[in-house]
Amino acid sequence: MITGQATAAKEMLEKVSLEAILAPVGGGGLLAGTALASKYFGKGIDVFGTEPSGADDAYRSLKGGTHITEHTPNTVADGLLTTLGELNYTLIKENVKNILTVDDIEIIKAMRLIWERLKIIIEPSCAVPLAAVLCNKPLFSGKKIGIILSGGNVDLDPFFNDYL
Repeated sequence: MITGQATAAKEMLEKVSLEAILAPVGGGGLLAGTALASKYFGKGIDVFGTEPSGADDAYRSLKGGTHITEHTPNTVADGLLTTLGELNYTLIKENVKNILTVDDIEIIKAMRLIWERLKIIIEPSCAVPLAAVLCNKPLFSGKKIGIILSGGNVDLDPFFNDYL
């Protein structure tokens, strides 16, 4: 799983030179893969994990120095509700610069921005990395960054039921 998910970052790094790359973290496979791809196919890239503050087990695990396996997540980003895996925790601890957390309001704002400006339908989980950039502008100002956008599972029925 990790090596398969590493291909997203690998393909990005084959196209552009980056200083930082951000990926969402739930179970940790995508972030671990992103970190490994950045390590082996990039040079000096800072890798950041991003997660909702209401599901911040990766953040708390890294800050506390121990893998947290029990938590009760509460976030609009339901694709990131899974618990961080043990192997993923180890890889993230060794290869990720930091985990940034954002609240649900910031996630929805970033989701809306992507829908409106990029015309891409994404789910809240996918918006977490952009929300982290927008909430940490000084950290990323003037840098070439890559953002892994992953997840488009949105129930569109509420938008169309009244008309169809």
